[in-house]
Amino acid sequence: MATPAAPETGYVVPPPDPATLVVWPDDFGTRFTVFVDTEEEFDWHAPLSRDAHGTSAVAALPAAHRRFADHGVPLTFMVDYPIATDPRAVEALRAALADGVSAVGTQLHAWVNPPFDEPLSPANSYAGNLPIALEAAKLDALGDAITTAFGAAPRVYRAGRYGIGPATLSLLAARGYRIDSSMRARYSYAADGGPDFGAIGNQAFRVGDMVELPLTTMFTGSAARGGARLYAWLGAVPKGRGLFARAGLLSRVALTPEDMPLDDALEAVAVAIGEGVRVLNFSFHSPSLVPGHTPYVRDTADLSAFHRWWDRILADLARRGVRAAALDELIAASAALPATPTIR
Repeated sequence: MATPAAPETGYVVPPPDPATLVVWPDDFGTRFTVFVDTEEEFDWHAPLSRDAHGTSAVAALPAAHRRFADHGVPLTFMVDYPIATDPRAVEALRAALADGVSAVGTQLHAWVNPPFDEPLSPANSYAGNLPIALEAAKLDALGDAITTAFGAAPRVYRAGRYGIGPATLSLLAARGYRIDSSMRARYSYAADGGPDFGAIGNQAFRVGDMVELPLTTMFTGSAARGGARLYAWLGAVPKGRGLFARAGLLSRVALTPEDMPLDDALEAVAVAIGEGVRVLNFSFHSPSLVPGHTPYVRDTADLSAFHRWWDRILADLARRGVRAAALDELIAASAALPATPTIR
């Protein structure tokens, strides 16, 4: 029997208690991490489908891994079900994991992850909206597939579409996860039935035995002191956000090459470091490594710009003395729990 449709309004994520903020060790320094949403390719503009997808873009993973390895940057591959059950994808990832510092985590795309007991809908694509038992069953199916493919259980999680719910973190903790990175600081997906992260900043914080490491998002521009409150107000003004961004007054900049101009990202890095963010959390989608699979990389020119973005960002981080952190290092330095081996 199909489960009921998910509610039209998603989870409003409360701000963390200041007492739960992670105090990184002094000798850890300011670091950065790169999480790769390692997923199937599909038509981002088409209705959701259980089977209208492919996994051909995984062929680009080894070359991408080498580009980052040349800069001394480990990657954390957030793997979803179609990838974890594709032998070609598993083989490509195993080759990358042979560097001894990259790792595999979990990314749950609810609509392509069994069991399929929910109707397809935008709201149900956020796994945290599903009944708890169904969200748990999907987590178990994906965790088992990753463990089978790579020989160890995953310890870091990201919800596809950042779609956590009130029960997600407790479900993860019960399954041995140590870090969640599902919260996209200062973003809201409430209009589509997803979660609202408007109250979430960029500092890592503890939730029970787990650590939440939000995706880094900074406000830049001459009016950046207005931050989230001003940005929210501008959302109610027709074209207000665009006008402020073009005037250099206020922009919301996530640390990703996808739809984030290089100059804005460089400024966001400078602002983050200036504000004392100790772990800068970058991300991108693996299908962006091949033109035509995401709205962000439509052709070879976009792909060249994508690579230039990373070359400039990584050079800037190196100039500033900001080093990459592997997943093991993040788990150990968070001090929430002792480090354990990751999947390699």
